Amino acid sequence: MKGGDKPRLGVVRLALAAIKQIEVDERIELDDDRVLAVLDKMVKQRRESISQYTDAGRTDLAEQEEYEISVLKDFLPEALSDDEIAQMIAKAIEDTGAASIKDMGKVMGILKPQMQGRADMGAVSGKIKAQLNA
Repeated sequence: MKGGDKPRLGVVRLALAAIKQIEVDERIELDDDRVLAVLDKMVKQRRESISQYTDAGRTDLAEQEEYEISVLKDFLPEALSDDEIAQMIAKAIEDTGAASIKDMGKVMGILKPQMQGRADMGAVSGKIKAQLNA
């Protein structure tokens, strides 16, 4: 607030409002894991909006969404590298004994809590499918 960065402040207020809304609706106080899930969901929503805005030729709105993602990422843990994701997927497949695409739910169940806010779960899902189909 004191820095005078109004666009950044607006994004932070959006995040706080989303967190507060869930707390009021469910009458609970969110723990760190749940706050990460909320922020991760906000990033995912913005990624979807970017693709829609880009398809519609609205680059100005897409740039705004990209800026909001960059601000939200400041509050998320450091992103995992592709190598780290691949290692975690391989370990989860080994631990669950997953052999086919039918076992994907087991693998995702192990990985989601570990990767929440640190990786795009849609991309991770695609990598898991690729490995289980191979």
